[in-house]
Amino acid sequence: MKNLKVKYLPKMVKNALKNGFKSKQKKGMMLLRDLPVGKIFKTESGTKGVLIEINTNAKVVILSGDWPEEDKGYYLGKQLISADTEIYNEL
Repeated sequence: MKNLKVKYLPKMVKNALKNGFKSKQKKGMMLLRDLPVGKIFKTESGTKGVLIEINTNAKVVILSGDWPEEDKGYYLGKQLISADTEIYNEL
């Protein structure tokens, strides 16, 4: 059985590279890359921020979130996150 999986692996890899990765958001959500620069966003985990710049990744300023008190210094401020991060359509 193991050899059967290895046999088809090159074909699976070739198809994956050819078709590429396409992310789709959940209902009621949108992707961060679709948000205009300068707008405030909120993620499903409760993180709020402002979009500064968008390229392959998104440069954002994190304003608030649901973290332990000792971790807030790490998360708050300017961060680089995925442009495919799901955010709520409206705040």
